[in-house]
Amino acid sequence: MAACRTAHQPSSPEEISLRLIGVKDIAHDLSFKNTTVGGLSGIDYDAAKDIYYAICDDRSQYQPARYYALQIKFSAAGVDTVILDNVTTLLDETGKPYPSSKQDPKRTPDPEAIRYNPTNQTMVWTSEGERIVTAKDTVLTDPSINIIGTDGRLQKSIVLPEGLRMHATERGPRRNGVLEGMSFGRNYKTLFVSLEEPRYEDGPQAALTPNDAWIRIYGFDMASGKNSEQYAYKLDPVAYPATPADAFKINGVPDILYMNKDRMLVMERSFSTGRIPCTIKIYSTNLATAGNIQQVGSLIKEPPAKPLQKKLILNLDNLGIYTDNIEGMTWGPRLPNGNQTLVMVSDNNFSPLERTQLFVFEVLNSK
Repeated sequence: MAACRTAHQPSSPEEISLRLIGVKDIAHDLSFKNTTVGGLSGIDYDAAKDIYYAICDDRSQYQPARYYALQIKFSAAGVDTVILDNVTTLLDETGKPYPSSKQDPKRTPDPEAIRYNPTNQTMVWTSEGERIVTAKDTVLTDPSINIIGTDGRLQKSIVLPEGLRMHATERGPRRNGVLEGMSFGRNYKTLFVSLEEPRYEDGPQAALTPNDAWIRIYGFDMASGKNSEQYAYKLDPVAYPATPADAFKINGVPDILYMNKDRMLVMERSFSTGRIPCTIKIYSTNLATAGNIQQVGSLIKEPPAKPLQKKLILNLDNLGIYTDNIEGMTWGPRLPNGNQTLVMVSDNNFSPLERTQLFVFEVLNSK
């Protein structure tokens, strides 16, 4: 088993690579403490307890919105087992579980990312909010960044910039394309969050050919709670055509992970109807070399002069294994040889056609 329980924001050289240690599936029909295990859209590691926290994107449809605590036992040779330890219900400021969309659609969360802050034993989770605009009804729920205790109860929410508010017209975030990625950085002094897809003002959605699909990565100062920096990141094209050609397809950023010295890993995930596996790419980027676009209202009107540059670390298509809807990643414990590990989780969308997978990688050249 992994022996040393140190993790997070490793001091790594400029060049890293990833070696797959192993993959472990969680059964689709698994029940744990009267909840359905699935929809795991974000993951983080508590090194002191050797426990992982995985948030479930159940919008209180099956059971109340929640996150799980689990153990992942592995060695350098492979992944041995996954053990569920606990489940915690996410609670609002009154201490009540969040309602489903049938109960109160304007207060229903869409949990996506989770991070643990060991400096004060709190957790942070994001909700994508909701944007439904039809002739019959309009539901607009702003995304949110929520700080909770380990009991799941809301302590406070971070105030978001105006550009992240939902609107009935085509401005602001797109539906289901908002706060998917999140990572602490700079010794937990900064919280970074990323959009999955471009805001309407910033560019089109990714297509099969290269375009100006700009997303933003936001930095929030944890002492003041204020957004102090924003960076532009261009998405790759969608990896494969859909079948039929006009069916749903997407490429976006489901997670980010801070490394050190303002270097960050960015995960891109591409899915096309008719092709069940997802294409997952891991890029490295450096915030220090990019310009702060906080004052730029539209990247269509004012394209970024110094966007984030990215370098491909790994395309999981090249591993020759099945990769489902991977949405979360975290640093795990170090191996006995001193190398960092990287753990990823996939969201099965509670579908029998998709899998909940846990991937473990060794980070090479990371001593």
